[in-house]
Amino acid sequence: MNGLWRPRVLGAWRVPAAGPVILAVNHSHAVDGPMLMGTAPRPVHFLIKKEAFVGPLDPFLLGIGQLKVDRSGTDRTAVTNALGILERGDVLGIFPEGTRGEGDFASLRAGLAYFAVRSGAPVVPVAVLGSTERRGRLISAMPPLRGRVDVVFGDAFQAGDGSGRRTRTALDQATVRIQQRLTTHLENARRLTGRTG
Repeated sequence: MNGLWRPRVLGAWRVPAAGPVILAVNHSHAVDGPMLMGTAPRPVHFLIKKEAFVGPLDPFLLGIGQLKVDRSGTDRTAVTNALGILERGDVLGIFPEGTRGEGDFASLRAGLAYFAVRSGAPVVPVAVLGSTERRGRLISAMPPLRGRVDVVFGDAFQAGDGSGRRTRTALDQATVRIQQRLTTHLENARRLTGRTG
């Protein structure tokens, strides 16, 4: 990442140095996941759509510990593998919006709340900013080479209410808490960096 762009990493110290943690990342560009993998203070295992595992990318992504997920329904294997990552005390990366979009955490899926409540792992919000501001001249679908991309880590928090309940209501309440924390972090990250997206 440092060879292609100029990432500026802010708040990496907020990621717990040990134990399970979930990085909840906004997702507005294809480079956001690789940018986080290349700049995070700990190795990150992402849930990635199975469509990305094609050709030489398949063994590469699997080799670096990424998790294949079928988004057409509940992928029990992916869920089990993701929980296993957290049980081992490792870092799980999730794009809580489920797919690339505005990157503003406006439409969260319930998956993040499920993993956070079920595992008890703290959630660290992460804002990747600058990946969509300008198009590159060589490859228009990518940010400009040597362009600045900011990766801003927020404070870790518990998504659950502390009761350990995993009912539908508890997960819905956790989703609301998560959305509020992620949205606030994104607003703070934009102020801190002076970026809009």
